[in-house]
Amino acid sequence: SHERMTSLGRDDKRVFFLICRLPAIFFKFQFRNVEYSSGRNKTFLCYVLETQGKESATSRGYLEDEHAAAHAEIAFFNTILPKCDSSSRYNITWYVSSSPCVACADRITETLRKNKNLRLTIMVGRLFMWEEPEMQAALKKMKAAGCKLRIMKPQDFEYVWQNFVEQEEGQEAKAFVPWEDIQENFQYYEEKLAEILH
Repeated sequence: SHERMTSLGRDDKRVFFLICRLPAIFFKFQFRNVEYSSGRNKTFLCYVLETQGKESATSRGYLEDEHAAAHAEIAFFNTILPKCDSSSRYNITWYVSSSPCVACADRITETLRKNKNLRLTIMVGRLFMWEEPEMQAALKKMKAAGCKLRIMKPQDFEYVWQNFVEQEEGQEAKAFVPWEDIQENFQYYEEKLAEILH
């Protein structure tokens, strides 16, 4: 029961980015909010795009680094954002495996400053290189530009599991099974983020 995102760019060859659902194996590995993320060097970005106003609409999809030859955050700005009407208002929520790198954070800041019709909330599984002063400065700039940055709680991982992850065909949808340190790791990253953004 794959849902293709037909509403976005019917003639746009780049629509292959919007592969319907994220394979469970990628979700379980990439989104895991571990403290040491060795091997997890790709970003998976699930998004919810809500159009405000008379013709309110919601679309969902996911992007990953690999297909895009750019980080997933930039791929969103290059492929999804151009289809947004500058006269409409949008609430965008990203569920991302890790927080953006400095270059992507700068692009987010720049995009929000230029596009006052966008509201962006980024839910992240873990923080990327958060001890680096340059990274901390970039996250603070994002906040100043109006971006809401949040650490994913166990319920947020469950939301992604239910709404974005591919269930095996012909099988009952499986319940989300939290990993062992999910709550502790959430609290760890939430503390670190609060220290950075205070």
